[in-house]
Amino acid sequence: MSLFRMKKQLTSHDTCGLETALRQARRIAVVGIGSDLRGDDIAGILVIRELRAALGRSRPSGLRIFDGGTAPENLTGEILRCKPSHILLTDAADLGLKPGAVKLIEPEQIAGMPFSTHVLPLKILTDYLTQSLSCRVIVLGIQPGRTDFGRTPSKEIKQAAHRLAREILLAARDVGKQHRRLAFGTGTQI
Repeated sequence: MSLFRMKKQLTSHDTCGLETALRQARRIAVVGIGSDLRGDDIAGILVIRELRAALGRSRPSGLRIFDGGTAPENLTGEILRCKPSHILLTDAADLGLKPGAVKLIEPEQIAGMPFSTHVLPLKILTDYLTQSLSCRVIVLGIQPGRTDFGRTPSKEIKQAAHRLAREILLAARDVGKQHRRLAFGTGTQI
């Protein structure tokens, strides 16, 4: 599906506060985290797959998408090179909610929160990215159901990934536009 068609289907509802959180974004990096071997732990990766499917070959210049798998820290060099003003980390997280629920989590809230199967604790990654880039890091936690080895993702997680990808596209639709207008008015090249 083309980005244009996807945008036409999007409605303006900010269910987890994402649109508000990205209002001043100039460049966004979306990093999906999870394991495709552990059932609903794939939630963050499914969001990335949904985004790629929705965008097709069109890639907005202000939006970069990364598949972090179980070791997103291996992508820090690529993420640093794209110089995002905002980083979205999508991941399965035990939020104590029903499977498929999504919650926007600020980095200072994640210390001690149980996230999926990571090589490096998510708090260390968010701290490193924040300090290295002086950017805003936002974790989008998706409540998993079962994360047993060898299970396939549940219907709730697939639906949540689809909804969250749509919400990311809606929230990111104007990424960089305000920044470009301001820069154009001052003669600064971007």
